[in-house]
Amino acid sequence: MTTYQRETDTLSTLCQSQGSAWQAINPEYATRMRLQNRFRTGIEIAQYTADVMREDMAAYDKDTSQYTQSLGCWHGFTAQQMMMAIKRHQKTTKRSYVYLSGWMVAALRSAFGPLPDQSMHEKTSVPALIEEIYTFLKQADARELDHLFNDLDEAKANGGDVQAVLDKIDNFETHVVPIIADIDAGFGNEEATYLLAKKMIEAGACAIRKPSI
Repeated sequence: MTTYQRETDTLSTLCQSQGSAWQAINPEYATRMRLQNRFRTGIEIAQYTADVMREDMAAYDKDTSQYTQSLGCWHGFTAQQMMMAIKRHQKTTKRSYVYLSGWMVAALRSAFGPLPDQSMHEKTSVPALIEEIYTFLKQADARELDHLFNDLDEAKANGGDVQAVLDKIDNFETHVVPIIADIDAGFGNEEATYLLAKKMIEAGACAIRKPSI
């Protein structure tokens, strides 16, 4: 039994045990929604991507050819299209990261307009962009999974290879990848740096570079 089928059976049993009020819920559709919303909070993303990064660091220590690549993004849509293209061409997002540069935030994301890289922009700009990027990457997951769900419905209706589609759903690889973010603490003190780092982790960042205080 696949994970998809097991999850659907569990939800079906739950709906039946809750009485008539739950009978209108389609357990299979509920399973699909849960799969499309795997990451419920930024903390869950940070925990997941931190594990990915630790694994990649260990792999690099053993073999330096197993390096990661981090491409800069200044907008959630840019990150989404980048990761979708990487997955489409390489068939995986493994060892592909997003890099969030302080100068890019200052130049392109400040409410004050384009600024030099001197930590003059709002302190919430970087966490807000992290959250935006992950919103777009989760949207890419939902889109690709929706195509697989449509393939599953078609296979069931037309006698296709249902098991092959279920295997693709079970082995789906998320577009959510680690973000390496410039904390850009600016002219703040230790407490300001701590609060900003906390905000960034809550948004989903698993790695922070170059605190400047």
